[in-house]
Amino acid sequence: MSLYALARGGLFALDAETAHGITLRVLATGLLPACPPPDRRLAVRAIGLDFPGPVGVAAGLDKNGEVPDALLALGCGFAEVGTVTPRPQGGNPRPRLFRLPADRAVINRMGFNNQGHAALRGRLLARKARGGIVGVNIGANKDTVDRPADYVAGIEAFADLASYFTVNVSSPNTPGLRDLQARGALAELLVRCLEARDRMAEAHGRRVPVLLKVAPDMDQGGIEDVAAEALDKRIDGLILTNTTLARDGLRDPAAREAGGLSGRPLFERSTRVLARMRRLVGPDMLLVGVGGIDSGETALAKIEAGANLIQLYSGLVYEGPGLIGRINRALAATLDRERLTSLAPLVGRRVAAWT
Repeated sequence: MSLYALARGGLFALDAETAHGITLRVLATGLLPACPPPDRRLAVRAIGLDFPGPVGVAAGLDKNGEVPDALLALGCGFAEVGTVTPRPQGGNPRPRLFRLPADRAVINRMGFNNQGHAALRGRLLARKARGGIVGVNIGANKDTVDRPADYVAGIEAFADLASYFTVNVSSPNTPGLRDLQARGALAELLVRCLEARDRMAEAHGRRVPVLLKVAPDMDQGGIEDVAAEALDKRIDGLILTNTTLARDGLRDPAAREAGGLSGRPLFERSTRVLARMRRLVGPDMLLVGVGGIDSGETALAKIEAGANLIQLYSGLVYEGPGLIGRINRALAATLDRERLTSLAPLVGRRVAAWT
C-alpha cells in the first residue's frame, strides 16, 4: 500500500475543503520527497517555452501561488496558479467542495475564492529566481461591471512574472462568466487581453503567451465559434476543458450538489471537445487537455485526441501525488514500445476516433 493510500483515509474523513487546505500546508513544508525529472524524450517545446514534461497541475489546486515549486518538484513540467481576481474575494458559502468517491469525481462551487492580485504577486516575486514554468490563470471579480477590464488588470499585474496566462471564461460558479464564450463577447475580451499583453511586452521585453480555457458543455456551434476566434485573434493556445454542469450516469449521492463536476466522469466529454477543437484549429496551435486524467492510459488518450500537454487536478485527489510520476513513466514506456524519440507523433493520431 502506498503512503498516500494510508494518508487518504484520514484526509477523506475530513470535509473536502479542509483536506485541501491540509494538503497545501504539507506541500508548503517542502518535506515531500522530490521525484525524478521526466524522461528527456517527454520534453515539449511550445509557445516559446521548454516544458520538461507534458504533465502539469491545473488551476484551482494552488489558487494563491503558495506551492508551485513543490508541485514542480513532484515531476510536473509546469504548474498553473489561480484563478486570481484583481480584488480578494471569499467565494461562495461553504460547503462548496464535494468528493464523489463512487464516481471518482469532485464537484466544486468555490466561486473564484482567492487573495487577489497583490498577494499572488508577492509570492511569485519571492520565487522568481527559482525558474520553472508557472502559468497564471486570471479571472474577474464577481461584482465587477467591466469584466474584460479585470482580465486586462491581471495581465498588467503579472506580465513580468507569468510564464503564460490562462484567460478563464469557463468556470460555472461565477454567474454569467460563461457568457464571455459567446463569439462577440469573446472577440472583445481577446482583443483587449492581447492588446494589454503587447503593451506590457514593450514595457518588460517579453511577450507572455495567452491561452484560453473553455467549458466542456459547448455545442458544436460553440466549439466552432471559439476555434474561429482563437485562430482569428492568434492566441497562443487553448485549455480544454473546465468542469461540467452535466450529471450523466453518476451514482454518488453528492451528485445532487450544484457546481462544476470534474474527475473520471468528465473524461469522455472533455476529450471529445478536445478532439473536435484539434480538428478545427489544425496541428500547430497548443492544446492542453484536462478532465478525467487519472492514469497513464487516460493521459495517453488525451494526447492522441490532440493534446500537446495535459493537466491534472481531481485525479490527484484519488491517486495522490505519485500519479504524476506514474504518468510520466507510462508515457516513456509508450515511446519505448513504439520506438519514438518524442511525443509529437502521438499528438492527435486518434482525433478521428474521438470526433
